[in-house]
Amino acid sequence: IMAEKTYDWASIAKNPKFIELHHKKTAFLFGWWIFSTIYYFLLPIGAAYAPGLFKIQILGRINFGYIFALSQFFVSWGLAMYYAHVANKDFDRLTRELVNELQ
Repeated sequence: IMAEKTYDWASIAKNPKFIELHHKKTAFLFGWWIFSTIYYFLLPIGAAYAPGLFKIQILGRINFGYIFALSQFFVSWGLAMYYAHVANKDFDRLTRELVNELQ
């Protein structure tokens, strides 16, 4: 039987490195959540209130509405890639520092 190490979660929650990690991650995620929600709802709102804009022909039968709808996939992928970059650069470093401090 392997002995499990117990942690004092209350003291970890008060640790300055954990607080910094939590604040950075929360600010990052909340900010991008607001952006992506607004960007997502621009499609149905724009189609309803600015149909002329969404009917502008861009290339043959492809109009602005199609381009905007497809752009949401690329924005989502871009945000995922950016999150992975920031997580690898900042969040993982802060997590490693916290874990090393706790050992």
